[in-house]
Amino acid sequence: MFKFWNSHEQQAQPHGQADSSHSWYPPSVAGSPNSSLPATPSNNASNSFNSQRPAEWSHSHSPVSPAEAAGGIALLKDKSVDELRKLLSDKDAYNQFLQSVDQVKIQNNIRDELRKETLQLARNNLDKEPQIIELRNQCRIIRTTELAVAQEKLNELARQKDETLKFYSPASFMHRLQDAMNKTEEESEIVNRQLHDGEIDIGTFVQKYKKLRTSYHRQALILLAAKTYPIG
Repeated sequence: MFKFWNSHEQQAQPHGQADSSHSWYPPSVAGSPNSSLPATPSNNASNSFNSQRPAEWSHSHSPVSPAEAAGGIALLKDKSVDELRKLLSDKDAYNQFLQSVDQVKIQNNIRDELRKETLQLARNNLDKEPQIIELRNQCRIIRTTELAVAQEKLNELARQKDETLKFYSPASFMHRLQDAMNKTEEESEIVNRQLHDGEIDIGTFVQKYKKLRTSYHRQALILLAAKTYPIG
C-alpha cells in the first residue's frame, strides 16, 4: 500500500511544482510553499519515512495489485502528513487504522464466525463422547458374548457341512459300498455253514442265500460302474 505511495511521489518529481494541483494531499499541504513536505519530495524524504518503519514492516509478503493500491490511495488521500508519518512509525496507530478498513472488518467477521463454528463443533464432539464410550462398550460386550456364540455356531455348521460333503463324496460312497459287499459276503458264508451244520433246511437256505447273493451282485455292479465312470 505504502510502496505505491512512494512510487507515486517519485514519478511526480520530474514535473516540478506544476503537478501540485493534481496531488491527493490536502490543499493546505500541496499549495503551501512553506509546507514541511513539498509536493515533489526527494529521495531523502522518502528514505526518512522508510527508516521510521518498524523492522517487521520492511519485508513485503506479496506484490500489491493496482486495485489494492487504488483502494489504499482512496483511504489515505484525506490523511494529513503527520497522520501518514504516524501510520508509518507507530505500529499501534497502523493496526488501529487497519482494523477500521471495511475489507479487514469483513475478514475479521468471517474469522470470528469460523472460530465460533469450530468451537461449537468441538463442543458437540465433546458432548457426544459419553455416547461414543457407551457404544464402544456395547460393541465390546457383543464381540465377547453374542459374537462368540454366533462364531461357535458357525463353526459347528461348517463342520457339519464338511462331514456331509465327505459322506456323500464319490470316494466315501464306494468305500461304503465295498463294506456292504463284504458284509453280504460274510452273511452268505454264515447261511452256507448253517446248511452244512443242519441248522436250517434246504428251503430256508435257498430263500436266504438267493436274497443275499442278489444284493451282493447288485452292489458289485454299482461299484464297478462307479469305478468305470468316476463322478467329478
